Amino acid sequence: MSVQALYQQKKMAPLDAIRVVKNGDTIVVPTGVGEPPALLTALSDVRREYRGVQISQILPLRKYGYIDPETTENVRHTAYFFGGATRPGGQEGWIDFVPAYFSELPVLIQRGQTPADIVFAMASPMDSHGFFSLSLGPDYTMAAIAKARAVVLEVNPNVPFANGNCHIHVSQVAALTESNDPILEVGLPKIGPVQQAIGKYVAEMIPDGATLQIGYGGIPDAVVMQLTDKHDLGIHTEMVGDGIMTLVEAGVVTNRKKNYLPGKMVATFALGSKKLYQFMDRNPSLEMHPVDFTNDPYLAGQNDNLHAINATMQIDFMGQCGSESLGFSPYSGTGGQSDFVRAANRSNGGKAFIVLPSTAKDDTISRIVPTLTAGTHVSTSKNDINYVVTEFGVAQLRGKTAKQRAEALINIAHPNFRGELREAAKKMRIL
Repeated sequence: MSVQALYQQKKMAPLDAIRVVKNGDTIVVPTGVGEPPALLTALSDVRREYRGVQISQILPLRKYGYIDPETTENVRHTAYFFGGATRPGGQEGWIDFVPAYFSELPVLIQRGQTPADIVFAMASPMDSHGFFSLSLGPDYTMAAIAKARAVVLEVNPNVPFANGNCHIHVSQVAALTESNDPILEVGLPKIGPVQQAIGKYVAEMIPDGATLQIGYGGIPDAVVMQLTDKHDLGIHTEMVGDGIMTLVEAGVVTNRKKNYLPGKMVATFALGSKKLYQFMDRNPSLEMHPVDFTNDPYLAGQNDNLHAINATMQIDFMGQCGSESLGFSPYSGTGGQSDFVRAANRSNGGKAFIVLPSTAKDDTISRIVPTLTAGTHVSTSKNDINYVVTEFGVAQLRGKTAKQRAEALINIAHPNFRGELREAAKKMRIL
């Protein structure tokens, strides 16, 4: 049978395509805009017909009907990482989560330590050889495809066909449905004076020829905006966004100086504008790969001069970063921060930056604290931390003593809090 005949045989309406789901199944969905809205809407519409179904995903972007405290016995979300749609449920306790490094999610799936019975995913149109591209989020999804009983695709002409290990053949697909809605666009975060000041400090420490991993947020984007005078930068990251695309268009990113996969940008999911998704389509300089490839600290760390830029919400005198919870209350998730901090520490000439404004809530709360708020989930450990940057400067912590760390962090805290931080450090017998 030809691939076109196979395609037609498996094409059906969303409500028919989701009938592969059985009670007790876990459905794995790609990160962010890789989520298939027609399939998840159809499942939401009939969720009361099911029992014990779970949907596992990083960063859901839409609040589908199944994200409902009244129907958790039917279909329940299990978060690999919370987004705005699922954060309230996580904080109220009716959405559960899986603590894990982003890089290790594929291994957890492969070993059966976290389940993957069904995959729902967005996909590009099929090529002449019968392959679809899961370009928006191959992440842990490729591992789930290898493990799952059935794969269901939502094929959309607006999904780019990207290169890399992100393809699936029509023969591997149980069912598919078609949609042509625009891919969800995610705008750039707000950048204010504080973010610009932090971005300037970081940008000044990034040399020509560096390879970059850039996380999501106002501060990482502020860094990107101040790199337009650099030369021969490379990209090895988890997320490809509009900021990276802008650097490519400006001629700043050439990938020529990378010694691991020279000439290629690599990422595991995309988040940005329609222009970004068009930029990704059959772009020979970009490859989308599973996260156990992009985020593996050993592999990423083979890039010399790897510079990793990630944000946190709170940091204590020892350098422990609380990047994913507000006390015991979950906010986001582990993600790839620790992966790339460790990768940059391994890299010859690498630098791992943790960035944060010095205060929160209109300068009423210091984000630099003697000890993390009780119950806070530690994202990056005291043993991994290196550069910490606020709008007041840079503290380099790796290899430093406890006293030296506390002194350096107090020096980049907001001036209004330095006195009480110093007193706290004395009471703790650190200073």
